[in-house]
Amino acid sequence: MIVLQLILFCALFTLMVKLAVGNNALNALFFYPKAVQERVFQLGLIRRETVDRKRMRFMIPFFLVMLVALLMIIGVWNGIHDFWPAYFQALLFLEVMNWYDGIVIDRLWVGHSKLWIIPGTEDIPFVQTWAQVLKKRCILTLIWIVGAALVAGLVVLIF
Repeated sequence: MIVLQLILFCALFTLMVKLAVGNNALNALFFYPKAVQERVFQLGLIRRETVDRKRMRFMIPFFLVMLVALLMIIGVWNGIHDFWPAYFQALLFLEVMNWYDGIVIDRLWVGHSKLWIIPGTEDIPFVQTWAQVLKKRCILTLIWIVGAALVAGLVVLIF
């Protein structure tokens, strides 16, 4: 059952990213390295203020939807109401999401799909290297140790 839940959680993650980007990578320019963003601004393809607005329109609902989904999986679907079981389950989901994002989203999807190529920036690397993925995911692994405690606390409070 947990494997199915992890697959559904990662599918929700992917769906939210796809909804953000739509069919135009400029909709998700906030995901790109600064060098790509600056080139896009220089080319006049989109304004900085528009990117900032799109970032907020994506990030707030994204975090809320993913948090609610995680709380519902742990507290309702799995019926967990105690801190430590909720903590370990939250940690599992957050870490799988973390590495899924780095490997499947960043390296595979972004690295191999024409959707993410912005005309005029082809000469600027925008796909993270394996070393960058490893570094970022290791840092996030540590952050999610704390994040899982927050999720577990919410599970106990709500359910």
